[in-house]
Amino acid sequence: GGSGGTMASESEAQRALQYEQTLMYGRYTQDLGTFAKDEAARLRLQEGDIPRPRRPSELLEYTQGRCAPCRVCALQCQRFLISKVGEDWVFLILLGLVMALVSWAMDFAIATCLQAQKWMYGGLDTNVLLQYMAWVTYPTVLITFSAGFTQILAPQAVGSGIPEMKTILRGVVLKEYLTLKTFVAKVIGLTCALGSGMPLGKEGPFVHIASMCAALLSRFLSLFGGFYENEARNIEMLAAACAVGVGCCFAAPIGGVLFSIEVTSTFFAVRNYWRGFFAATFSAFIFRVLAVWNKDEETITALFKTRFRLDFPFDLQELPAFAVIGIASGFGGALFVYLNRKIVQFMRRQKTINRFLMKKRLLFPALVTLIISTLTFPPGFGQFMAGQLTQKDTLVTLFDNQTWAKQGVSDEFEYLGILEAWRHPRSNVFVTLVVFILMKFWMSALATTIPVPCGAFMPVFVIGAAFGRLVGESMAAWFPDGIHTDSNTYRIVPGGYAVVGAAALSGAVTHTVSTAVIVFELTGQISHILPVMIAVILANAVAQSLQPSLYDSIIRIKKLPYLPELGWGHHEKYNVRVEDIMVRDIRYITLNCKYRDLQQVLHSTKMKNLPLVESAESMILLGSIERAQVGALLSNQLSPQRRLLTLRQKVLSEDGHRLSDSSIRFQISTEASSGIPARPALRKPLKPALKRVPSSPADSPPAGTTDHTGIALKSLFCANPTAETTEAQGTAYHKAKRVRISIVEEMILGDKMTPAEILEWEEQQLDQLVDFSSAKIDPAPFQLVEHTSLHKTHTIFSLLGLDHAFVTSIGRLVGMVSLKELRKAIEGSLTGKGVKVRPPLASFRDSTTSTSDADTTALRQLWDRHQHHPMPREASPGDDD
Repeated sequence: GGSGGTMASESEAQRALQYEQTLMYGRYTQDLGTFAKDEAARLRLQEGDIPRPRRPSELLEYTQGRCAPCRVCALQCQRFLISKVGEDWVFLILLGLVMALVSWAMDFAIATCLQAQKWMYGGLDTNVLLQYMAWVTYPTVLITFSAGFTQILAPQAVGSGIPEMKTILRGVVLKEYLTLKTFVAKVIGLTCALGSGMPLGKEGPFVHIASMCAALLSRFLSLFGGFYENEARNIEMLAAACAVGVGCCFAAPIGGVLFSIEVTSTFFAVRNYWRGFFAATFSAFIFRVLAVWNKDEETITALFKTRFRLDFPFDLQELPAFAVIGIASGFGGALFVYLNRKIVQFMRRQKTINRFLMKKRLLFPALVTLIISTLTFPPGFGQFMAGQLTQKDTLVTLFDNQTWAKQGVSDEFEYLGILEAWRHPRSNVFVTLVVFILMKFWMSALATTIPVPCGAFMPVFVIGAAFGRLVGESMAAWFPDGIHTDSNTYRIVPGGYAVVGAAALSGAVTHTVSTAVIVFELTGQISHILPVMIAVILANAVAQSLQPSLYDSIIRIKKLPYLPELGWGHHEKYNVRVEDIMVRDIRYITLNCKYRDLQQVLHSTKMKNLPLVESAESMILLGSIERAQVGALLSNQLSPQRRLLTLRQKVLSEDGHRLSDSSIRFQISTEASSGIPARPALRKPLKPALKRVPSSPADSPPAGTTDHTGIALKSLFCANPTAETTEAQGTAYHKAKRVRISIVEEMILGDKMTPAEILEWEEQQLDQLVDFSSAKIDPAPFQLVEHTSLHKTHTIFSLLGLDHAFVTSIGRLVGMVSLKELRKAIEGSLTGKGVKVRPPLASFRDSTTSTSDADTTALRQLWDRHQHHPMPREASPGDDD
């Protein structure tokens, strides 16, 4: 019985020990917030920071007098509000509000500009030549101003903005892209460009404007607290801003969120979902409320309200016609992207044109505007393509639910109001629609290449609507009484076809399905949900197999860092492994290398991050070090300060003199009074293995006071900016500054080394071992193993926004994969430098060879070696104290 009791108590003790061991992991993973609070409280107590009393001293002045309670309450409310500013919903409300105001103000300005053009055109109806001059000059002036203003203020504002946002959300930093200057250039440039009446869109630029707005708000709100400086948080806010951009542009919050996710993200964090919806809904609501307030609308309604019948919106036998729209739109979308890219490439490849346009930057936009304006001039060729209608009017007429084609004398359709533009006395509506589609197609592809802030979504949307309308009118002409065979006659509604065409073509060009949702929110009717979805999916299927999306095409033209999608037809890429595409011959730094090796590495490679290995024999990867850090180590070693210090020591040793005792004592006393360790760089968190680097005998300074002098000078030249400044430290700092200046002056005056001596001294310095203690080293760079599949690598790179990863085998560095190699592998050109061609029978590779005998032998050898030579262990928390 006693033994049983002993065994039970032992097992309980073991369980308790296991619980103790798992407790740490449990606290870190499950209850991190509580753990952080406890830790912060403990540290505060250690520092002797006593919690503040409930009624602090600054409130005392408010506690006297008649209105004391009110004042105290107001101050506490103010504090509460400032503390709440850090919360997401406040930021999102502000973002939504600002963007709604910007969108409404821009729409108002654009409408005014377009109205002015109509007024000028209408007022000169007595003279056709003057009419033509007014019709052509007005947009040309506006576009030229837009191009010039953007070029001078911020060239980054040119174009759509979605391709660049896609790149930024991947983690790439694009300079000057989210600044106030670019914001102003984009807003004013876009207003002028759209006010000119050119076939340009505002949806892409709005995504960029919203992102800039979010970045600027973050910067402004960071005055209240440091939480807005967190990079990961800013990326999340930019993702929400992209949704706001689309949401307030079309007053389509749901479609806006889905569209922004589709065009900017490969992988989307669902935790950002509510942020996008919250901000986009608020923004769309304010945007429509402003329209009601301005008496434009009676209540909040859809932007392009349709009135299709709901009891029988379409016949099932019409579905093949909708499918045809989808497939044709797929081909049309691919052709649009191809045409747009070819125009840009043609302009760039023709050296003479390119040189001429680079000199006369404003000539190209002015020329394009002149051609397009001339062709849309209403009394001229514009009469065959409804030239006098703006994009908004065109959409309103195309979504009209009455049939335009003549169906017998009794059903003569009256063209009323703006519909008059589609009627031509000598031709029917089919000719007008065909001419409109063909002309607008190449005009839009050309217009979107001019260097002004503009998008391509709206022009494509309008062309799609016109194509759908053409199919709808054709169907209505073929089946005047509808397809339905029963006694009830339901006429075909061409407006429904226009809605389907608009969604299908815009979906094909942007490779998105959410255009269907945008269409429902724009028209306010969901009756055609099935035809729209069928057409959009078919259009995407066709377009994705032929061309990249418009945004990916622009990314390639601009040579932005990107990762192509593993689309259809890439199933064979699943058999490609990292070892087949990695660069094997890479430069690395060893732990016991000399400064000369660092110099050679910097000259021989342009890699931004260099791998740090234990030794050239073992090749065990210890971490990675940034190129800038390596450069800093090298320049510090060969710095004039070190050289002059050496010269002074040499002079002193020759003359038998010593440095002024007072200055040395002063340096040491300064350090002692400031309470800063002699080597502040050592306090940085580093890989413990790197702290134990044996310094070379050449590196150690001579005995005596010179060691302290070296330390003192180092502390002078590498002052620690983060040290707390007390009153005594302030005085010490000013004295030290004066001493520093005098020492530097002495050194400059005393620099008597000849160039040959300087060269000899540098050669000596380069032969010393590198001291990594002051360098920032990443102890855990991202690693892959040789047998990682291409598909998995693509997923990891996309998900984490990587631009390179080291490839290791049993901890040893064997190669590196960067975005360039991965891109080549996916696009199929596995022949570039450093990219090995895949073996032809790779797909039949035996899965059992994944861990070869060679690997096992190497692992055993490695284990045996480390039994005798243990690796530097991780320091425990107590080691540094």
